[in-house]
Amino acid sequence: MTRKPTAKYLPFPPVNLVDRNWPARSITQAPIWMSTDLRDGNQALFEPMNAEKKMRMFKMLCEIGFKEIEIAFPSASETEFSFVRRLIEEKHIPDDVTIEVLTQAREHLIRRTFESIKGAKQAIVHVYNATSKTFRDNVFGMSKVEVVTMAVDAVKLMRNLADEMEKSAGTKITLEYSPELFTATELDFAKEVCDAVTEAWGATPERKVILNLPTTVEIATPNIYADQIEWMHKNLARRDSVIISLHPHNDRGTAVAAAELGLMAGADRVEGCLFGNGERTGNVDLVTLALNMTTQGVDPQLDFSDISAVARTFEHCTQLPIHPRHPYVGDLVFTAFSGSHQDAIKKGFSAQKADETWSVPYLPIDPADVGRSYDSVIRVNSQSGKGGIAYLMETEHGVVMPRRLQVEFSGVVQKHTDEHGGEVTADDIWAIFSSTYLESTAPIRYREHHLFEHGSAQGIRLNVEINGTSHLLVGEGNGPINAAAQALKRVGINIQVRSYEERSMAPSGEAGNAQACAFMEIAGDDKLECYGVGIDSNIVTASIKAMLSGINRLEQLSLPTAFDQAA
Repeated sequence: MTRKPTAKYLPFPPVNLVDRNWPARSITQAPIWMSTDLRDGNQALFEPMNAEKKMRMFKMLCEIGFKEIEIAFPSASETEFSFVRRLIEEKHIPDDVTIEVLTQAREHLIRRTFESIKGAKQAIVHVYNATSKTFRDNVFGMSKVEVVTMAVDAVKLMRNLADEMEKSAGTKITLEYSPELFTATELDFAKEVCDAVTEAWGATPERKVILNLPTTVEIATPNIYADQIEWMHKNLARRDSVIISLHPHNDRGTAVAAAELGLMAGADRVEGCLFGNGERTGNVDLVTLALNMTTQGVDPQLDFSDISAVARTFEHCTQLPIHPRHPYVGDLVFTAFSGSHQDAIKKGFSAQKADETWSVPYLPIDPADVGRSYDSVIRVNSQSGKGGIAYLMETEHGVVMPRRLQVEFSGVVQKHTDEHGGEVTADDIWAIFSSTYLESTAPIRYREHHLFEHGSAQGIRLNVEINGTSHLLVGEGNGPINAAAQALKRVGINIQVRSYEERSMAPSGEAGNAQACAFMEIAGDDKLECYGVGIDSNIVTASIKAMLSGINRLEQLSLPTAFDQAA
């Protein structure tokens, strides 16, 4: 990489735009969308789509809601030409969808392009020629006059062919013209070419021309593009007879921003590909652009309610993978591993009301709106914290843990992930929880209990095993929990109950099989505190199991000698 970029590269000059308006504007409605997945996106593939894949992609684009779809460069190959004919002859094109075809500004190519669309109800014919100084001087060796003449001659021919087609077959033709490399073209010359084209076409408010102003190559920041679009918007002739279209490429990685600012600057239409596929670094990503609008309360008029199905079809047709962190659609974009993120998301979900505006931290869009479940929102690895673990325990297994238990158990899971590495699933977390709190039977194991009344006191006969030896312990207290604690004192097990909570726990989809889940925080003689958990259909049994679970946890953590004495 060069150490002196200033000696090799020049910054793009700013646009002399007086009374700039776009910075104060917002996008308030969807633009006219045009998908170029089957043309620009198809040209960019290692292996272009075959007829089956192109047909599948076309049908999906129609289902999503695109009303304008660029389907081919029919003069480029027989494959492209045949696909256009198939769509028309087999009547695959919905009545409200307009197909678009592309051609260079050359007579034989234009005529071949018009042949391809015979019989269509309506079509957009898109013609282009390069207009920038670099192309004029170094590629084609043409003067400005020659560039304008080339564009005008092509449009006049197209107007004649369009008039003939409309008279003979009733096909309505719309002209689209692109001054290729618009962003590198002097603005006054871009206007000159575009004005000449609209005049040659005879554009009127009833017969508008589409002027596509592409960032064929991104060469400046998005605000420069917005200035260029606003300058054209304010200075073009016959503005009421023109649809300004944007076609941003992504060479600088700012195509979405360029499109958004371009719309604020006065554009009416956007061309791009579903997930940003296209030549070099790609076209503007229409999914991201549309869903960005959704998050701002603007209906994009496109249906991405099953985004995963759209993504899988795209991957099948293009043989291109979608990055797991791709905005809105990647497999991990609704996934949080970070502990602080997980905690905020969990609390956000708890506070979110169904009839209120969406406001969940770290999730700019409700995953359900794009057909994604909440199952993958929070996943756990060594970077995770109590919030994510608690969320998975609650949503997957119905266990709503007290906050201090969340803290305690997250340390257990953290130790596991540090030792084993990688991600732990909801089932892995349940296995760790179960082995830590529910399955531990050493040194003390519950067998059974019986309650009895003794005056105003609650009595209990508690049958347990301590280090494998059976003990029948009797105690009295002001309730079953206190009575059990008094019974355990008879074998030297002294504990204090710091807190106790009980919640109903129903396995997913089994509301009629709810069990009691008891959480008991206890302290031993050394004041060490920990939680025990018990699950049973009987609340008292669950509570006693929670107490014994906590005692076993204390034993594992502090190794008191009372158990050896009791044995």
